Amino acid sequence: MNNMELSGRINELAAQYRNYTAENLSKLVKIKSLSSEEKNVQEEVMRQMHEAGFDEVKMDGLGNVLGRIGNGKKVLAIDGHIDTVDVGNPENWNIDPFSGLIADGYVHGRGTVDQKGGIASAITAGRILKEIGLQNDVTIWVVSSVMEEDCDGLCWKYIIEESGFRPDFAISTEPTNLNVYRGHRGRMEIHVSFRGLSAHGSAPERGKNAVYMASRAALEIEKLHEKLKYDEFLGKGSVTISEFISGSPSLCAVADFARFHLDRRLTWGETKDSAVAEVKEAVNNPDSKVEVLWYDGLAFTGLKYGMEKYYPTWKMPEDHPAVQTGVKAFNDLFGKAPLVDKWTFSTNGIAINGIHGIPTIGFGPGNEVMAHAPNEKTPISDLEAASAFYAMYAQLI
Repeated sequence: MNNMELSGRINELAAQYRNYTAENLSKLVKIKSLSSEEKNVQEEVMRQMHEAGFDEVKMDGLGNVLGRIGNGKKVLAIDGHIDTVDVGNPENWNIDPFSGLIADGYVHGRGTVDQKGGIASAITAGRILKEIGLQNDVTIWVVSSVMEEDCDGLCWKYIIEESGFRPDFAISTEPTNLNVYRGHRGRMEIHVSFRGLSAHGSAPERGKNAVYMASRAALEIEKLHEKLKYDEFLGKGSVTISEFISGSPSLCAVADFARFHLDRRLTWGETKDSAVAEVKEAVNNPDSKVEVLWYDGLAFTGLKYGMEKYYPTWKMPEDHPAVQTGVKAFNDLFGKAPLVDKWTFSTNGIAINGIHGIPTIGFGPGNEVMAHAPNEKTPISDLEAASAFYAMYAQLI
């Protein structure tokens, strides 16, 4: 088939399997799957992959599920994390967050956007590819990954560094509103702690108040935010204090400890070392300690695995073949050029591309403004378009 015939056939099958994709997503939404609690939903993912005719379906030691189509030399991974955040205040929801309701052209519920919808669409893409066959020398792996909400990239750190699986290209199915994304800012989590000297509250001059030390430093962090780098594509770096705690022997004593937590977003050209140096310079206190945090997670498989909470910035050049293949796939399918843009939040791309340099793009159903929000929902039309896109991309890469 030529590209016109191929895109027409893929669109036809994506439309034919539209309800199938929505129903699969509904089944995934009905299974609550917080980070490290994904066992039951991963079993459903494996069932759906087998039903769709995948050539191989397996689970790794961390609990990631990988489903294979084809056996070619070039390897494309289509990633979506299966874990979700919790629902927050249930009174903010108009429906049961785990109903998986299909109504009014949407699938409703927690995870429909972030990001079980991407996984459901990728499974349908696998079914489409099994039906029409792969026209090039490629292997497709659909990856349903775990623990991303607690520590983005941890799952792919394990996949690449421990399992030894390294694809040649990757698509993240995080929500992009059906745009082609090519990067996002990095991030890191930093603690700044202060050690003071306690004294009786009736004579505070005898002590050294850690809260005052931390407060003065906090004002310098506010100033630091205004001076951070700017990138034309990714935007400006940012830093904010998201937690402030203190301690003292009693409420009648000078505080001898204080700490704040920094959420640092890194634009292009900013690194862990440069960010830590900027904080140290801003704080400028010999009684302070600046440290990048470490994540230790316990997977549902029983495996404990961790990484530093430094998630590198990444972006793909717009003229890179991986990006341009996405542009071509979109144009062939939908007869127009896509918007090529970026995420505001962080994804597994920090490990796939940011750490390991694997060419990566993003394309996913749903609008990212619905991520982590009450009344989360994804258009069924987006699910259909995404399943077509993944199948077409696989034929062009």
